[in-house]
Amino acid sequence: MNTIFALATALGKSGVAVIRLSGPMALAAAAMLAGSLPDHRVTGLRSLRNANGDLLDQALVLTFGQGHSFTGEDVAELHLHGGPATINAVLETLGKIDGLRVAEPGEFTRRALENGCLDLAQIEGLSDLLEAETEAQRKQALRVFSGALGDKAEAWRRDLIRAAALLEATIDFVDEDVPVDVTPEVNALLDGVMSALAKEAAGVQISERIRHGFEVAIVGAPNVGKSSLLNCLAGRDAAITSEIAGTTRDVIEVRMDLKGLPVTILDTAGLRETDDTVEVIGIERAISRAKDADLRVFLQDQEPLDLPIQPTGDDILVRSKADKYNGDEFSVSALTGVGIDDLVNRIAKVLESKAQGAGIAIRERHRIAIRRAMSALEAAKTELGYGIERSELAAEELHTAIRALDSLVGRVDVEHILDEIFSSFCLGK
Repeated sequence: MNTIFALATALGKSGVAVIRLSGPMALAAAAMLAGSLPDHRVTGLRSLRNANGDLLDQALVLTFGQGHSFTGEDVAELHLHGGPATINAVLETLGKIDGLRVAEPGEFTRRALENGCLDLAQIEGLSDLLEAETEAQRKQALRVFSGALGDKAEAWRRDLIRAAALLEATIDFVDEDVPVDVTPEVNALLDGVMSALAKEAAGVQISERIRHGFEVAIVGAPNVGKSSLLNCLAGRDAAITSEIAGTTRDVIEVRMDLKGLPVTILDTAGLRETDDTVEVIGIERAISRAKDADLRVFLQDQEPLDLPIQPTGDDILVRSKADKYNGDEFSVSALTGVGIDDLVNRIAKVLESKAQGAGIAIRERHRIAIRRAMSALEAAKTELGYGIERSELAAEELHTAIRALDSLVGRVDVEHILDEIFSSFCLGK
């Protein structure tokens, strides 16, 4: 296997830049530049030189032995001064050493998977951790990266293997001293796993919302102040505002961090009857996006709501132009800022409540694997219901469920998605 190297920190000027090497020649190559290496996991200051003996930089050198590194291989890290010229000089020197090559995107992480240091779910968590923009995204990604999903999958797998072993004992050793009817214990094991799987499957949609962002649609008639409210929430002029009805024709989106949650605020076209063909298209899009949104903020002026869609569930009703309104209803003013903090808190409270339903499974791939496992377990219970003589068929369904759970952590049937996952990583990861 080749030894790979790459810049592990961001491109551009920085205080410190880290170049990482991994593979059978990592330590030898680092020693060619540094002269000598410190003990594993101990940093040492070294002068890095090229093959001609020219000084490249004074750097901290750190090494990890095989089986005790991120990739599971011998690893060396060169912590340089972060000037582009210094980085390029060291990379050029490494590139001239036989047996070394520049890493492909995500190759360090792929080697960690291949060497059993991380499972596939942890790698997906790492990918999300690198992309996390809000506190909720960070916490969710870190939970998956820590191995929580793999731990759950392993516990489910143990229970299913136990259930399959009980059934197979009745098939292969029917004349031996084994329980005659193992159905009660098997059913108990299957019920426990199915209950846990159902809970995880239900939480995937919310987990994906945390990954990609909740959507909150501002809905109302023309000229009630939807675009002004969007601009106020965004802190900039994201949408054009005017007194002309129908100014907003398309859905305008603004991403923001709302109390640690990723949220996309949607400014939709004013809902009204119109003969304007373009405006009709905008209204149809507004209704569609509003219906699909996680939460709707219905904004109204003095007139009561008379719209093609109506508030339901957790939707928020609010009066606009509070600077001109003296009633008792909850109201906001994009002009003066009155009520804006209260509105943000109300939106955050609803979304935080929804976020509590998130599980450890965070991707559609996870949900599909879980549903496959549940379907197989349901089939197994059906076979058991016909009597112990159908144990062989029930056991086969259990093995199907086990294979589905194995795909969660990358044991089987995931090769086709690996290239897509690793392509999102940078060269040094």
